[in-house]
Amino acid sequence: MSNGSDVLAQALGTFMEEAGELLAQMEEILLRAEDGACGDDDLNALFRCAHTIKGSGGLFGLDEVVRFTHVVENVLDRLRQGEMHFSSELISLLLECQDQISHLIAAIAENTEVPVARSDELLARLQTVLGGGAVATTASVSGGAQEPAPEPEITASGGGALGSDHWHLSLRFSRKVLQDGMDPLAFINYLSQYGTLVHVETILDDLPAFADADPELFYLGFEVALRSSASKAEIEGVFEFIQDGATIVIVPPNSRISEYLALIEAQKGDVARIGELLIACGSVTAKELEEALAEQGSGPDHARIGDILVEHGAVQPVVVEAAADKQKRVEDKRVVESKSVKVPAERLDALIDRVGELVIAGVGTHLQISRINQPALMESAEVLLSLVEDIRDMALRLRMVAIGEVFSRFPRVVRDVSRELGKDIELSIHGAESELDKSMVDKIGDPLMHLVRNSMDHGIESAQKRLAAGKPARGTVELNAYHESGSINIEVKDDGGGLDRERILKKAVESGLVGADDILSDQDVYRLILAPGFSTAEKVTNLSGRGVGMDVVRSNIEALRGTLDIESVPGQSTTMRLCLPLTLAIIDGFHVGVGGSNFIIPLDMVVECIELPPDVGELDYFEQRDEALPFIRLRDVFGEQGAAHPRPRVIVVRFGSRRAGLVVDRIYGKCQTVIKPLGPLFAEVPAVSGSTIIGNGEVGMILDVPALVRHCAVRRKVAASAAALTAP
Repeated sequence: MSNGSDVLAQALGTFMEEAGELLAQMEEILLRAEDGACGDDDLNALFRCAHTIKGSGGLFGLDEVVRFTHVVENVLDRLRQGEMHFSSELISLLLECQDQISHLIAAIAENTEVPVARSDELLARLQTVLGGGAVATTASVSGGAQEPAPEPEITASGGGALGSDHWHLSLRFSRKVLQDGMDPLAFINYLSQYGTLVHVETILDDLPAFADADPELFYLGFEVALRSSASKAEIEGVFEFIQDGATIVIVPPNSRISEYLALIEAQKGDVARIGELLIACGSVTAKELEEALAEQGSGPDHARIGDILVEHGAVQPVVVEAAADKQKRVEDKRVVESKSVKVPAERLDALIDRVGELVIAGVGTHLQISRINQPALMESAEVLLSLVEDIRDMALRLRMVAIGEVFSRFPRVVRDVSRELGKDIELSIHGAESELDKSMVDKIGDPLMHLVRNSMDHGIESAQKRLAAGKPARGTVELNAYHESGSINIEVKDDGGGLDRERILKKAVESGLVGADDILSDQDVYRLILAPGFSTAEKVTNLSGRGVGMDVVRSNIEALRGTLDIESVPGQSTTMRLCLPLTLAIIDGFHVGVGGSNFIIPLDMVVECIELPPDVGELDYFEQRDEALPFIRLRDVFGEQGAAHPRPRVIVVRFGSRRAGLVVDRIYGKCQTVIKPLGPLFAEVPAVSGSTIIGNGEVGMILDVPALVRHCAVRRKVAASAAALTAP
């Protein structure tokens, strides 16, 4: 039984994953519909998403999912048939329904209480739409509300209306049914007690080669047409003792097209034979099928069998369309699965850890061999180290994913928030194909959410203010991602009124963040909004005014060894730019020494190396190429007591839009660095993001350059304040 439970759990997990993809597709289509960019193909795809979820949910006994999605499917079917038309209110309702389906599936997956009350509320609103009542989205009719038009029957020239006089049973029994002492044919024969077996079609899709077949296992499936006046419960009762591990689908007489489409979606095996299965059960006669096949073989253009049957009037086009679409999606999925392999995340993380250890061992071996005067051995070590670097890069690329995975959630956010604010705002996305580490993608969603919502709330003005300023009434929020020097930049830009420098400064002075006489650059003033508890909002709303959010953004970004820069043009725009490393596992570092300590600077931040000018004295900056370059003496920051070098070097680093210098004693050069987290005892060490083992076996500390600069700025500010207080 445990094996059966495992298989069922795996199948249910696959359903959850596919349902998530279908729900995301529904949301994308509905958002396009609001912009008037929804065509017939989109409407058909929208309908198929709903009935696929309903059909698959029914196979797993997810009754609430089926109950709710069935009504949604009816609305989408009427939209597809042109009996209803999209409106903003209807799209909002359908998006709420899409959310509810997601919540229903999540509740089942997490084994929590299913939100039935919310389903009932939405179903009541959907029934109003279907009844042509309060929501003006249905086709206009005279004389008040009317019953929805019945769906057209699927007719067949030889077999009559599809399902008009018989039940359709699709039976797939457990492989171990014979071992359990059950005879599937006996159950099918017993159906004759309830009526007449019109046709039984044996399905051989899962039958293996003779040499591979196990005589104790059952590989056959059956499609059955039963003419009967029995109820569905009575027919289901026939299979009561054989249901474990079986897939039994029962479609009643007089069924609508949508139910047969759901049956098509539920089919497994050779999808190309779906039409044949329906034909065998009475919708099209065997003679019609034979004639269609003959015409297909003799025709010069080899038309599709479905098109020929439609042309002969044997089957409705919508059924052929659904079958063809199902076949294409199954084939596409098969192609994708044949080109990719799913690997559990923990295995991938373990591989990255081992590659990291390989990098450390390779660097150490290379260092030891470099001390031996044997050119051949040295050349071999160089080749080995080069291969290790290639393996490192390939291993890291395994965890790289497109940032579009994060960006895809924001069109819905922008739509909902803009409605809540009463603003007309569109979202523009660029660079969604840019890649970064999967672990980074999982952690930047919340910071980006804060930035986008703040841009909409604080940045974009009302339509009246925009028109008065000569701007279009519709505001724009841009999400842009691009690679730059080993990092990824993510920008959130709005075309709003920009940041109010004077207002921010006034609030900061009132809050005691800065002094009234402090001289601050524009960049320093703008960064004040990142201080904990800082807010210029005049009133508290659901979106802003509590002074939380931007400081959380800064903390989260800094925890990822990233920076957040703010640029603003008054009256025109504001840009929040996140600069993040591509990975948190292995980096190229720049090895330097101070006294007896080793430090690693991320190589992508290093601009150049120069000597410290001898005349700087006690100053903390010097002039370089007509620009003031502030610098930090690592010896003073970390209290290093080792012997100082008579000619210190300065490592010029750039992070975001800022530059600084780091004064060191020795430069060792580039090295491969595997980032090891600091233990709990060292978690609060300022300006250090981790440690690593360098080639000679010693420990090196990895510098968090942005945090180092901030730490030193705070120290200097505190020292200056203390000096001012003690001055006579």
